[in-house]
Amino acid sequence: MVGSDYRMPPKRRRGPVASAAAAIVDHPWLVLLVWLLLVPPAVFFALRVQSDNSVDRLIVSGDADERATRQFRTLFPEGDYVVFLAEADDPFAPAVLRRVDALEAALRAVPHVKPLSALTIYREAHAGFTPDEAGARSFRAFATGTRLFAKQGLVGDGVLGIPVEIDVARREDLTATLDALDAAIAPFTDAPAPLSAVRKIGGPYVDLYLSRETQRSTLLYMPLFAAFIVLLNLFLYRSVRTLLAFLVTIAVTVLATEAFAGAVGFVSTIVSSLVPLTVLITCTATLVYIHSLYVACPEGTDRREHQVFTLRNKFLPCTASIFAAGVGFAALRVSGIRPIRDMGTWVAAGMGITWLASFTLFPALERVLKTPVQSERKTAGDWWPRIVDRLPGASYRLRFVLVPGSILLMLCGLGALVGIPGTIEPMRLETDSLDYIDHHLPLYRDTRRFEATMGGLSVSEAWVRIPGGKALDPAVLHGLHEFTRTLERDPRVGSAMGPTTLLQWIRYVGGQGDALPEDPGAWPKLAADLEQLLLERPELRGYVDLKTLGSARVRVITRAGLDGYVGLKAFLEGAWQDTVRREPALSGCTLSVVGVGILQAKIAHYLVPTLTQSFALTAGVIFVAFLLVFRSGVARLMAMIPSVFAILVMFLVMRTTGIALNVATILIASTVLGASENDQIHFFYHFQEKRRDGTTEQALRHALLVSGRAIVFATFINAGGFLALALSPLPPMRQFGIVSACAFLLSMIADFSALPAALWIFFRERPDS
Repeated sequence: MVGSDYRMPPKRRRGPVASAAAAIVDHPWLVLLVWLLLVPPAVFFALRVQSDNSVDRLIVSGDADERATRQFRTLFPEGDYVVFLAEADDPFAPAVLRRVDALEAALRAVPHVKPLSALTIYREAHAGFTPDEAGARSFRAFATGTRLFAKQGLVGDGVLGIPVEIDVARREDLTATLDALDAAIAPFTDAPAPLSAVRKIGGPYVDLYLSRETQRSTLLYMPLFAAFIVLLNLFLYRSVRTLLAFLVTIAVTVLATEAFAGAVGFVSTIVSSLVPLTVLITCTATLVYIHSLYVACPEGTDRREHQVFTLRNKFLPCTASIFAAGVGFAALRVSGIRPIRDMGTWVAAGMGITWLASFTLFPALERVLKTPVQSERKTAGDWWPRIVDRLPGASYRLRFVLVPGSILLMLCGLGALVGIPGTIEPMRLETDSLDYIDHHLPLYRDTRRFEATMGGLSVSEAWVRIPGGKALDPAVLHGLHEFTRTLERDPRVGSAMGPTTLLQWIRYVGGQGDALPEDPGAWPKLAADLEQLLLERPELRGYVDLKTLGSARVRVITRAGLDGYVGLKAFLEGAWQDTVRREPALSGCTLSVVGVGILQAKIAHYLVPTLTQSFALTAGVIFVAFLLVFRSGVARLMAMIPSVFAILVMFLVMRTTGIALNVATILIASTVLGASENDQIHFFYHFQEKRRDGTTEQALRHALLVSGRAIVFATFINAGGFLALALSPLPPMRQFGIVSACAFLLSMIADFSALPAALWIFFRERPDS
C-alpha cells in the first residue's frame, strides 16, 4: 500500500529496537502465551467498573467546596430525594384526594423511603380526617392558606406533590429502590383517573437515566464499531486472517484498559464512556499504520526481515504519536471536574496498553496467522498514486489561498469560542445534568415545568457555624429567621428554609398563622418551643445540630438568573453580610456555601479552565514530541496546522449550530488534537526521510505515498468510530460524536491542502521540472 520505491535499507548493525522486534517475530507463541495469561485477571478487574453520574462524582475529591460539603453532610446526613406529582384540574376534589392518599400509601410500602404530603401533615393535625366534601373543603383552606406548602413543593397550581426521601447507602440499593418506586406507581400512571397524570422528577432519576443510557450507548456503539472494523479491514486487506489479528489485538487492548480502571477504582460516567471508544480508535489507527507498511513487502523479500524492518521503521512515529496522545490526555488531570480528570488518566493508560499491544501482540498474531502481503493478495488503494501525482503541484499553485484561508477560518473559530467583547458572547456552558438527557422525554419536560411553577430545583445549603453552642439562642434564631427572609425577598430565590421554618409550621398547624412575631420578647418562648419539638421529633432535626448546637443550616432553592458559581456564592454571602449588620447576634457566626447547587455551579466554573489548560498542555506536549523527533521547531509548528485548524473550525460549527460546551463537548479539543496528531507525525517522519537528500516535492511525494493512504484510512476510522455516538440518546454524546467526526475529516483535508501549502511557503522552493 506504499510506493514501490519504499524498500528496506541495506543491512546494518542492529540496534535495540531491531533486536526486540526480531525477538518478537521469532518467538510469537511466547508473546501470545503472556497475553493469554493476562486475560483472566483483566476480565475480573474490568467487571468491577461501576456506573455513577451523580453530581458528587463530578467534583474532584479535595476541592474546597466538595470537602466542605462532605463535612456538612456528616452533621446533616440525609438521603436522596425524588418528587411525585399528582396532577388534576381540581387537586382538592374528594375523589382526587382519595387517589392521592392511595398513591402515597403505595409509596410508603416501598422499603427505605419516607413520603410526605400535605395530606399527611393535615391528617396529623386533624385526627379522623376523611376526604369527603366537608373534609376536602377544610383541607383546601389549610393547604392554600400559606406559602409553606409551595416552598416545600407540596402544593402547586393544579398539582399536589409528594416528596420522597430515599435512605440507602449504596448506589446499587438506590437503583433498586427507584425501580421499586416505579413499580409502585405503575398502576397510577397507567390509569391515573380521576387524576390527569402522575409524574416523577428528581436528580436520582436523572442520574439513573444517564447511567443506563450510557451503558446502553456503549453496548450499541461497540458492536457497530466492530462491524465497521470488519468491513474496513476486508475492504483494505481482503484477508480474514488479517481481520482476526486486528480484532484480537483491539479486544485485548480495550479489555486491559477497562481492567486498569477497575483496578484503580474508577467509575463509569457519561464522560468516561468515551474512553473505550477513544482507545478503540487509536489502537485501530495504529495497527493500520503498521500493517499498511507490512503488506507492502516487495516480491522476493524475506517476510521475516520485512516484518522486523516494519516494526523498526514504524517504532519512532508510532511511539511518538501514542506518547504525545497519552500525555496529552493526561493533561486533563488539570481539570477540577472529576470524570474528566479520571478520563485523562484512564485514556493515558489505554495509550500505553495500545503501544504495548501494537508492537508485541499484533506482530505475533501477524506471524502466527501468516497474514498475506500485497504480493500475495491485492489490497485497496490503487487510486492513491494518481492523487499523489497531482497534490504537490496543486498545493503549490494554491498556497497563498490555502494558508491565508485556513488562518482566517481559525480566527473565526477562536472568536466563536471566546467571543468578541461588546459584540459576541463566549460560547454557552451547560452544567445542569438535566440538559444531558433528551429534551423530549417526560422526565425532562416534567422537571422543567416543576422548576418554572414551583420555585426551581437548584438546592444550595447555607451552613452557619455558631460559636458557643448557641444555635437555639433566641437572638441567634431571630437572626437566622431574618437571613431566610432576606433571601426570599430576591426574585431569583424560590424558597429559603431554616430552623425557624419549623416554628412557622407549628404555628400554622396550630391555627396561629405562619408569620413569626416581630417582638423580641416573644422569641425566648419560641426558642424553647423549638428545642422541645426537636427533642420529641427526631425526624425534624435536619436544620440544627443538636449534638453540639454549633451548626445550623438554611436550605436555599434558586431559580435561573444567578451568574454561575461566583454569582451564587457572592449572592448568598452578600445576603449574609447584610443580615449580620442588622442582627448583632450573628456577628460571631460564619457562613459556608455548600451542597449540590454550589457543586453544580462549580462544574461550569471549571469547564473553561479545563478546555484552555488541557488544550495548552496537550499542544505543548505534542510540540515537544515533534521537536524531539524532528529536531526543528518552526516547521513542526506548521505540522500542527491541520489539527488546530480542525479544532477551531469545529468551534465555529458548534456556535452556528447552537451546540454548547458541556462535560462531553469540552473534550473535543484535546480528543481531536490527541488523535489527529498521529497523522502529522507519520507524515512528517516520512517527509524527513526524503527531505534529507531530496527536494520539497520529492519529500512531499514520498510522505504522501508512504503515509497518505494510511492517513485517509485512519481518518475514516476515527470519524466512523466517533460517528457511532450519533446514535446515542444522550444529547452531549450525540453532539460530541458528530462534531468530532467532522473535525477528523477537516483535519485530513488540511493534511493534504493547507499543510503542503505551508511547507512550500516555508522552504521557498518551486516544484521540480
